[in-house]
Amino acid sequence: MVDVATTLEIAQASQAGMSAVGAGLAVGLTGVGTGIAEMGIGAAAVGATAENRDMFGLALLFTVIPETIVIFGLVVALLLLF
Repeated sequence: MVDVATTLEIAQASQAGMSAVGAGLAVGLTGVGTGIAEMGIGAAAVGATAENRDMFGLALLFTVIPETIVIFGLVVALLLLF
């Protein structure tokens, strides 16, 4: 016979493990998405700044905006873990 306490411990450990996997995916996939987004934005920002130095502030703003997505992923990960 299977002990009920052992089965309960296995279920709790599995739940904690899947929560950790979900948290890792939340941060990892948002990081990959942000990297892909900044690839195009960074090249365009450098080109715009090279042509017109007054565009630096706007280019910096457009470069920073996708990084907020990683912060949202981190918040979701923390909500999953705690």
